[in-house]
Amino acid sequence: MSVWVLEAPEGFGDADFHAHHAIQITICLSGALSLTSGTITINASAIAVAADAFHRFQAHGLLLFIFIEPESRAGRALGRRLFAGQVLAELEADDLLDIVEPIRGTFDDRLPVATLLDVGRVVVEYLAPPGPTLLPDPCVQKVIEHIALHPDKSLHSAAAACGVHLSPSRLRHLFVEQTGLAFKTYLLWLRLVRALEVYAQGRSLTEAAHAAGFSDSAHFSRVFKRTFGLPATTLERI
Repeated sequence: MSVWVLEAPEGFGDADFHAHHAIQITICLSGALSLTSGTITINASAIAVAADAFHRFQAHGLLLFIFIEPESRAGRALGRRLFAGQVLAELEADDLLDIVEPIRGTFDDRLPVATLLDVGRVVVEYLAPPGPTLLPDPCVQKVIEHIALHPDKSLHSAAAACGVHLSPSRLRHLFVEQTGLAFKTYLLWLRLVRALEVYAQGRSLTEAAHAAGFSDSAHFSRVFKRTFGLPATTLERI
C-alpha cells in the first residue's frame, strides 16, 4: 500500500487519461474532486478507481490518495465490494473524512510516513473489513512474492527459483489471468513502486530511478506521467 497527500491548486488535474496497476482511493479533505473514466464522471469527496482502469481527474484542495495492490487480500476484498462491474465508485464520505482528519496536518505538522500509512490502513479496513479472501493462484503468488525481492529476474527464472514448474506458455497465461498484466508490464509497475519508496526515503528522483532499475530519471519520469497522469516533479516529501 502507498499513501500520498497533495495540496492541489485551482485547476489541478490530468492532461491525459492514464491507468495504473493499483486500486486507488481518493479522498478530498477540502476543495473539490472530479473523476471520469470517459463514460462515467463522478463529482464527490471520496471516489474509488478500479485497478488498471483508465481515468482522469480534476481537483483542488487537500487530497489523499491510497493505492492498494489488487493481488493483496485487501485489494481482492476491495475489488469485490466496491465496483460491481464498474471502474469508478462513489464512496460514502462522512465516516471516511472523520478517519482521515489527521491528514490535515500533513504539511504543517510534518507528519511521519508511519502516520500516513496507519491512516491508509484504517481506511482500507473500513471499506473492506478483514476476513477470508482468496489470494491469487499459489503458483502466481509465489512468483509475485519472489520478484518483489528480485525484480531483475525473468518470469521463468523467478518461477524456477521458487519451485514453480509450469511450461513457459502456461505460466505466462496464468500470470496474465491472475494479475491482469503481462509479466513485463507488472515488472515495470514494481520498479515504479520501488522508485517511489526510495524517493520517500530522502534520495533524489535520479537516485530513485537508478535504484529501481530505470535507465535514467527521464525514463522514470515518462513512466510516472503515463501511469499517474502527473509529472514526477509533483512529488514532495514531507
